[in-house]
Amino acid sequence: AYERRFPTCPLIPMFVASDTVNEYKSEDEAIHVIERRCKLDIDAPRLLKKIAGVDYVYFVQKNSLNRRERTLHIEAYNETFSNRVIINEHCSYTVHPDNEDWTCFEQSASLDIKSFFGFESTVEKIAMKQYTSNIKKGKEIIEYYLKQLEEEGITFVPRWTPPVACKSESSTCHPRRPVSPAINIPESATKEGLSSKEILTTSSSPSEPTAGTPDDKLDADYIKRYLGDLTPMQESCLIRLRQWLQETHKGKIPKDEHILRFLRARDFNIDKAREILCQSLTWRKQHQVDYILDTWNPPQVLQDYYAGGWHHHDKDGRPLYVLRLGQMDTKGLVRALGEEALLRYVLSINEEGLRRCEENTKVFGRPISSWTCLVDLEGLNMRHLWRPGVKALLRIIEVVEANYPETLGRLLILRAPRVFPVLWTLVSPFIDDNTRKKFLIYAGNDYQGPGGLLDYIDKEIIPDFLGGECMCEVPEGGLVPKSLYRTAEELENEDIKLWTETIYQSASVFKGAPHEVLIQIVDASSVITWDFDVCKGDIVFNIFHSKRAPQPPKKDSLGAHSITSPGGNNVQLIDKVWQLGRDYSMVESPLICKEGESVQGSHVTRWPGFYILQWKFHSMPACATTNLPRVDDVLASLQVSSHKCKVMYYTEVIGSEDFRGSMTSLESSHSGFSQLSAATTSSSQSHSSSMISR
Repeated sequence: AYERRFPTCPLIPMFVASDTVNEYKSEDEAIHVIERRCKLDIDAPRLLKKIAGVDYVYFVQKNSLNRRERTLHIEAYNETFSNRVIINEHCSYTVHPDNEDWTCFEQSASLDIKSFFGFESTVEKIAMKQYTSNIKKGKEIIEYYLKQLEEEGITFVPRWTPPVACKSESSTCHPRRPVSPAINIPESATKEGLSSKEILTTSSSPSEPTAGTPDDKLDADYIKRYLGDLTPMQESCLIRLRQWLQETHKGKIPKDEHILRFLRARDFNIDKAREILCQSLTWRKQHQVDYILDTWNPPQVLQDYYAGGWHHHDKDGRPLYVLRLGQMDTKGLVRALGEEALLRYVLSINEEGLRRCEENTKVFGRPISSWTCLVDLEGLNMRHLWRPGVKALLRIIEVVEANYPETLGRLLILRAPRVFPVLWTLVSPFIDDNTRKKFLIYAGNDYQGPGGLLDYIDKEIIPDFLGGECMCEVPEGGLVPKSLYRTAEELENEDIKLWTETIYQSASVFKGAPHEVLIQIVDASSVITWDFDVCKGDIVFNIFHSKRAPQPPKKDSLGAHSITSPGGNNVQLIDKVWQLGRDYSMVESPLICKEGESVQGSHVTRWPGFYILQWKFHSMPACATTNLPRVDDVLASLQVSSHKCKVMYYTEVIGSEDFRGSMTSLESSHSGFSQLSAATTSSSQSHSSSMISR
């Protein structure tokens, strides 16, 4: 079906023509490689074409079909303007590892514009527009040709089988086959291309377990009890993402329920779910969100005037949170506490919600992964539209949307006044489409009629302030006394204290500008420990030793990069005139760390002196087979700065008197391991990901 789009395709207007440049077929016909030169009519402004001096753009496309492995790999790169613009694309069709009836399709591309007559930004926009358009039509085109094949009577292609070798070239091959009882061959098996031998083998031993089944399948009872209904594809996505986390996060992975939330939030697109999940895990670790319920006590002002609290559960067993927003003095709370305290309080509410979901799952015997929120707007007026208050609300929504996806099962908004549409207009653009579908809004007393509150909440637990009989212990709110207001300077200092309480530091790493940390060791045999996350890009981690101290650290101005780095510093200690082996030495082998990885480790020092921990930019080498970067590199290359990495790190030195040779003594009390983990990780496991000390 894919080959039918050549030499030209009417469904792709920009694809004018193509010529075959090279073609190769193996003797056994298992491998078929064909290379074409494609002529494209790019939809670009005529002026730009005139300046560039071309009407058409030429690409070289190489298609590699491997019938033995059942794969089709497609590589493409631009021939026109290759010295100014570099475009690489890679697509692949493969058989799904868990189900041979499924075909996997993956596509990635990179764009690197070096120069283009001063129109670099315009060219980037045109390229992105064309590429996005092609992606959207890709499925439509392949389905068009599949339908065309079916109309011609071609509904399946037999699997490739190796040719039978003959002892004599002159003799006719008549391979002898074992005689076996006649059996009925299912039509579906024939369509899948199974040979008779394969069918016989399958039929003769149906109870024989399939290799790898325990690892790539989830127990049906476990799914029903804790995860809910999952299609085979959704189950496969969960397994693949969990496996990736196990490989990169060294055992510190969230529970399946939590991973599933991020997959659902991105419609089970693994790449997108992985990206937001990794960002969230890093965020949780940096701000120690896992410990917020145990270590942070809300200020008394919040306990007295924040009109919200947990109240039983709804008819589906979801925990129910009641918020009397109309009775809450948002301006007073912001003036008395600042944005950060409000944000932290909302985070503690969400953490409590996760805990209650787990408890209700055990109580009701079925998976409960979200909660219901009941918002009473009685009393909402223009003072609630105070700009700093709305700003704080938008920021809270942004943080919650990013880190607690698919936790809101239903939102019941009651007694919405006439001013509500104004607030909704301000807030709704920041709320995810999937979340908005869960909103039910009732004006006045509509919630008391059919389709109202009784459809979702048992009569016995409807709060008293809504006409029910259940006493609700949620604070009534009210105006915050102005005597509790803080000055802007006090709030600013308080905010910094509240939200930057983290033992981790952030650093930016650029191409040619590593980030370095100096550690002075007085006693030999001390132990340097580290724990860092690679938030963006790929880096190389090194440890050096020097007998003399480097010059005082200078912050890199990054003038050559024209990049500001508000989220992290960049310090370089090793002088450019220093020579490796003369002025300083490498004490550990370099460790390449990929984006999203979490690394912990230690080094037992052999000499006193100065040790330098270095995080250096890692240039991704071209893939040996495709000469293309990974998907993550493609995404990075489309950003303004493709030569920037970011790490979040923590280091600690353990004195020799505290080190007894046991790996357990290296476990830091400041461990940032996520408490979302189903199981804790032993220190020996955590160190397996890092370098082995000599």
